[in-house]
Amino acid sequence: MTTCPVLLKETLFQSGAHAYRIPALLYLPRQKTLLAFAERRLSKKDDHADLIVIRRGSYSVPASQVQWQEEQVVAEAQLEGHRSMNPCPLYDEHTGLLSLFFIAVQRQISEAHQLQTKVNAARLCQVTSTDLGHTWAPVRDLTAPAIGEAHQAWATFAVGPGHCLQLSDPERSLVVPAYAYRNLQPQRPPAAFAFYFLSHDHGLTWQRSDFVSQECGECQAAELGSRESRQVYLNARGARGARVQAQSEAGGFRLQPARLVSELVEPPHGCHGSVVSFPTLRTGLDAWDRWLLYTHPTGTLRRAKLGVYLNTRPPDAAAWSKPTLLAAGSCAYSDLQCMGPGPDGSPLFGCLYEADNYDKIIFLMFTLRQAFPSIFEGQ
Repeated sequence: MTTCPVLLKETLFQSGAHAYRIPALLYLPRQKTLLAFAERRLSKKDDHADLIVIRRGSYSVPASQVQWQEEQVVAEAQLEGHRSMNPCPLYDEHTGLLSLFFIAVQRQISEAHQLQTKVNAARLCQVTSTDLGHTWAPVRDLTAPAIGEAHQAWATFAVGPGHCLQLSDPERSLVVPAYAYRNLQPQRPPAAFAFYFLSHDHGLTWQRSDFVSQECGECQAAELGSRESRQVYLNARGARGARVQAQSEAGGFRLQPARLVSELVEPPHGCHGSVVSFPTLRTGLDAWDRWLLYTHPTGTLRRAKLGVYLNTRPPDAAAWSKPTLLAAGSCAYSDLQCMGPGPDGSPLFGCLYEADNYDKIIFLMFTLRQAFPSIFEGQ
């Protein structure tokens, strides 16, 4: 596997008095600002999740450097008696409102207990900020308006984790990826299926998409499109040794049949991965006007060797490239952001990922030319 040189690599969250897991990254191009979120836990265990923290970074374009501020707790992002999990940030470029979506789960109730009892102990929550996360409004519980009676039909659910999506349709619709463990058969354990929340009115109201037609869990969304139509693309954690993908019909709520992506392998029990789309570099040659980039552990036996994959013919599931190595050693969850043109003229990406047996969450930057130099040959 070819190794990708990187522009910058820095540890943002280091386990010590607390453990940190579940990275989420957001880049605001107009403000040249990076927002890095994570769960701060009492230990590495999921049941010991506690609060959500943030670090804010200022990106210097000429120097390709980031100046990070100190860690802060998003104190408003919690419900009393609950632990806060799965940070999912979203910036609405139309309203200037920063949202942090997350789930609040009753303390002392594990995911395993919810799956066993089929009783949902998770809530869908949101906090918002008008000053890029310096201050936050009080928490909103969106469970009733966004999920309604379906909440009782699910054993549990979660959002993301990782960044959300704003579409380029006329409504500038908002997309929050999610998954739910559905109680489909009384004698069988609940099964996970990915979906997304969609808002056409900047978060005033929310609707739910179809479920992906194959079992799958943690997921992220990206926008694909041509001049004729725009689609929501979902890439989800699979349980059959490979990722699962599906896309919507013209940016709406209906999902086309899912596909197993054999080129994107999963380690045992799967792992969260990240996907973003960005403008194609081959104008006029592609049916779609965007490409896809994806990060995920490349190991098939354990979570190790963080790789980056490129798809220049999305949504073709067979068009994914072989991976380029971003980081050796153990790794797990990651979150990607496209940061515009890099110093070499090709698209620049930021990646926030778990490393060193969940002891660190690291930020790195690289360009498309660094990761896949062959596509630039002859230019």
